[in-house]
Amino acid sequence: MVPQGSIEHIITHLTKQGYALSVIDTYILRLLGTPKSGWISLGKNQLNRIDFLYKLTNAKAMIHKVTLIPGETKELFLEAVSKQLDLNKTKLLHYYHQYSVYPEAGIYADTYHVPYGIGEKHLIAFLTKISEKKYQSLSEKIYGTYNKKRWSKILTIASIIQKEAANNQEMPLISSVIVNRLKKGMRLQMDGTLNYGKYSHTKVTPERIKNDKSDFNTYKHKGLPSSPIGSVSLSAIKAAIKPAKTNYLYFMKNNKGVHDFTDTFKKHRINIQKSR
Repeated sequence: MVPQGSIEHIITHLTKQGYALSVIDTYILRLLGTPKSGWISLGKNQLNRIDFLYKLTNAKAMIHKVTLIPGETKELFLEAVSKQLDLNKTKLLHYYHQYSVYPEAGIYADTYHVPYGIGEKHLIAFLTKISEKKYQSLSEKIYGTYNKKRWSKILTIASIIQKEAANNQEMPLISSVIVNRLKKGMRLQMDGTLNYGKYSHTKVTPERIKNDKSDFNTYKHKGLPSSPIGSVSLSAIKAAIKPAKTNYLYFMKNNKGVHDFTDTFKKHRINIQKSR
């Protein structure tokens, strides 16, 4: 593991780790360049002094690819990350709440390259910071400013869209249903809102709807949940910001795996019968 800092600091660190380095090595490193920080692979063959120092300055840092799938909750994502990178899940969650602006969706759904050996604090700081910059850039591009309260609402709508839509093409239609139902004072009554936290992949049953007391239960509570449900993609964010212009109030998944949209409950009931 090569730390960040001056060449002298790096030499001191490596000496403490058992590498016999001298003042001459400091001079050689100045000629070769500052070593890259992070874990690096030195290979399996025995190296002479010059080759070792050359490897320190030219070897590529070892990295992990970490992927957050759109719609996944931080609870399950950080559990997977803790296993992949051999980190402590409790610490990851602690630092998430410390660094993230949003209770959920504080990490944008994407693939990230992180250095081997990174700790819980630096990992979460990196993921939340780069996600925040992404959100800020998008907001400023669309609105000319970045209002976190407004963006939280956008992320909340986008997270519902992400859970409910069968594909990207449906997203603006799902968004229009959310907007139309809210305008009419109707409960959203969407299963996806109950797939929060540890329930990300749990089938929503009538019993669950009856017993869940949280504001994520949109069968009982009017309006939007108080925070996003899971991570979101760019397509879901765009759909939340610009819903399709429709009169749709209902949608039902058909036997082809996509949704049929309707503007009356009568038509919706027909689609329910078809699906049985």
